[in-house]
Amino acid sequence: MGLLDSVLSQVLGGMQGSNPAGVPGGGNAALLQAVLGLLGNDAPGGGLGALVAGFQRHGLGDVISSWISTGQNQPITPDQLGRVLGADTLSALTQQTGTHSADLLGQLSQLLPQVIDQLTPHGQVPASGLGSTSDLLGMLGPR
Repeated sequence: MGLLDSVLSQVLGGMQGSNPAGVPGGGNAALLQAVLGLLGNDAPGGGLGALVAGFQRHGLGDVISSWISTGQNQPITPDQLGRVLGADTLSALTQQTGTHSADLLGQLSQLLPQVIDQLTPHGQVPASGLGSTSDLLGMLGPR
């Protein structure tokens, strides 16, 4: 089992079959793809750097910094994450994943800290960013 599978199974646990399309596990892959689409250098919103800036604008810079650092991850509520992401991003993510916004924010509030933590093992964002979405999939994929 690769890191991708491990993170998904830890976070999503019993939710594997809950996607609206009824495709077992399909929602998990779409959710992870959506998360990586937020973080990659090729992300429409600017990737992890832009996400960090959004957290800072909403007074939550310490939260995302804890995910990047080597210490313990601070939690985020679905409502807080929804404010950071904004309506347009949330709408795009719900379309991409086929998940209702409340469910999506609940899942993202658990998954996003772990994925960011795994992608920044040295406690900082690389100067060149995290790479493209496909690069990120490779980092989290089977080892």
